[in-house]
Amino acid sequence: MELTQLKYFLEVARTEHVTQSAKNLFIVQPALTQSIHKLEDELGIVLFKNQGRNIKLTDNGRFFYEKLKPLYEELIALPTLLKESADKQNNSVKLNVLAASTMITQAIIEYKQNNHDVDIDIIQNEETKVFDICVRTYATYKPELDNTASDETFVTSEKIYLAVPNNAQYKKLDKISLFDVGDKFIGLYGSKQYRKICNELCQGIGFKTHITFESDNVMAVKEAVAAGIGVGFWPEISWGKMDHKKIRLLEISDAEFKRDIVISLRKNKQDNSKIEAFFQFLSRYVEKRRHRPRVIKPAETTETV
Repeated sequence: MELTQLKYFLEVARTEHVTQSAKNLFIVQPALTQSIHKLEDELGIVLFKNQGRNIKLTDNGRFFYEKLKPLYEELIALPTLLKESADKQNNSVKLNVLAASTMITQAIIEYKQNNHDVDIDIIQNEETKVFDICVRTYATYKPELDNTASDETFVTSEKIYLAVPNNAQYKKLDKISLFDVGDKFIGLYGSKQYRKICNELCQGIGFKTHITFESDNVMAVKEAVAAGIGVGFWPEISWGKMDHKKIRLLEISDAEFKRDIVISLRKNKQDNSKIEAFFQFLSRYVEKRRHRPRVIKPAETTETV
């Protein structure tokens, strides 16, 4: 059976009038009659019977018409539905945020103000490789070890400071050794990559933090430090500048405490323009807070500053 045959059958079944159906289909009557007979031969079923000068559906013809009509309509609508689905996918960005969630959330809010048609789907999954853009963090990013098959990657480094209460103990300090810290530590719960980096940096100098309070909210960590509950590690770019009068950010003198923020782009769609536009915006947004960003493309062997 061909779609044209089915189309012709449905029209004749609807009107039960061959001449009128031929006019509606813009074909000659003999061609329409021949098509119907060919369909009946292929099915081995009589679909129409003569009734005076008109024709009527047989019981089998009526059964075939009722089953075929919704299927044919769905089939004809499929290209339109497919295009709508593709357009929706092209207008959506699957964003996997594994680091710097506070800064990335602020960037999304700003971007959506002028791009209402873009749907940004945020996930947090370290195992998945199904994403358009991924934000990760490393102590030191090495492109040769990146297995995400990214088409483009933006990288920038940020210092990690020690946030301390602005009291007499720390008031006149700009730098500090972790071994001179008398207070207990406040940790950010749930940020696995960031916590792992801080732990590795501490292990590198033989220092062990004693966590007394954990929160999954950056503001809660800030307020806990301000209240004198303890001290905590503070990434300068992703968490923003310290605006609390009761807190000071001290540089850690024991080693270079820093991490790399990595934003990766994967071109998964037929039209990647919306994804690329958001990737460029996100890179520029982070770049405003950066020290020395780099854009790495698969074919490049040198860094672009």
